Amino acid sequence: MSGGFEETTSYQLDKDSKEKVAAILEFVFQALQEKGYNPVSQLVGYMISGDPAYITSYKDARTMICKVERDEILEVLIRKYLEG
Repeated sequence: MSGGFEETTSYQLDKDSKEKVAAILEFVFQALQEKGYNPVSQLVGYMISGDPAYITSYKDARTMICKVERDEILEVLIRKYLEG
């Protein structure tokens, strides 16, 4: 069986994209918190399902988070977690 299992695919966001994603996450986190939601739970629901209904429309937070891909969000979150 041959396929693409021999080589590792590389994925990396550029610095501007990372900063944009981080800023959007902070903005969405604040909007969720201000509306009385548990931001972590809501963001986890969104990340797992892809359903933007987990994100409040307050302050256009839902529109903002839909401007970035979930894989970009994951990269920023994992990088931040691993860096400390």
